[in-house]
Amino acid sequence: MKIAFYGSSLVSAYWNGAATYYRGLLRALAAKGYDITFYEPDVYDRQKNRDIDPPEWARVVVYDGTVEALKRVAVEAAQADIVVKASGVGFEDDLLLAEVLRHARPEAMKIFWDVDAPATLAELRAHPDHPLRQALGQLDTVLTYGGGDPVVAAYRSLGARDCAPIYNALDPETHHPVPANPGFAADLGFLGNRLPDREARVEHFFLEPAAQVPGQRFLLGGSGWEGKPMAGNIRAIGHVPTRDHNAFNVTPKAVLNISRESMAQNGFSPATRVFEAAGAGACLITDYWEGIELFLKPDEEILVARDGQEVVEIMAGLTRERAEAIGRRALDRVLSAHTYAHRAEDADRIFKRFAERREAAE
Repeated sequence: MKIAFYGSSLVSAYWNGAATYYRGLLRALAAKGYDITFYEPDVYDRQKNRDIDPPEWARVVVYDGTVEALKRVAVEAAQADIVVKASGVGFEDDLLLAEVLRHARPEAMKIFWDVDAPATLAELRAHPDHPLRQALGQLDTVLTYGGGDPVVAAYRSLGARDCAPIYNALDPETHHPVPANPGFAADLGFLGNRLPDREARVEHFFLEPAAQVPGQRFLLGGSGWEGKPMAGNIRAIGHVPTRDHNAFNVTPKAVLNISRESMAQNGFSPATRVFEAAGAGACLITDYWEGIELFLKPDEEILVARDGQEVVEIMAGLTRERAEAIGRRALDRVLSAHTYAHRAEDADRIFKRFAERREAAE
């Protein structure tokens, strides 16, 4: 089956947190025989900051950030059996959705794939006349990369015919154990861009704990932190390319996951970083969110902190030996249950079930 996937970017992770998700999932679907074309706009300097070449397992179409170019690539939806419009494409999202739905064949499966359900749902609730909310009835399903039952129920209440989570996962070809890199040496590392929905939580779970333990070293990776006041034992290194994420994860004694506020409130929303770190065999400390135990076992495969003080307490008692043991168990767990091959099985079942229903109705 042919998939036309309209998303933010497959070839660049620059200001594009969905890149790892897209790559892992679509590669796994291609391995199952799907013929995939990924359409992405040339915006936000992403094409100037590519971190992979166009892959063999998907055709990548980059189009100019203009309405004319958008309409031109939307016409190609007519060639696909499955048409996907992702959230957060970054250029004229509402128009893109309308154009893609206009050109998709009646028998094609039409999907809205939400890579930031909490933010999308908040916007839909605030604006009853939102174009996406009005279009839900034309879509065959909504797929999300997190949120669980709360998000499924919310989308159905807004008029979606169906909704299901296809969670983040591990891409073992991209994220795996590597030798430590002295350039990332620290007791605790955190990797994340500066975002309004997360900044206060970064202060609470990372910056404030660092100030309480001046004898420990903290490493901050990610864009946008320039000018942010922070303790002298924090080393901010700016953007960390995807190719260096494995070394960033395995070198510090532990790494920290901090969910955005909306993700933490919804629960059942493991960030890509959770699986990146576990896949590298890192010892991961995460802020608390409901549903953690569905993915990793607290205290054995992951450490959980409900506030900054608990981060301080965990780090005070965490030996290198225990950290390494937690990392090994986390790696074993994600390889056995949480790879993108597992997620592709979930998506494949949904696609085939739709095709079977469509055939039965004809």
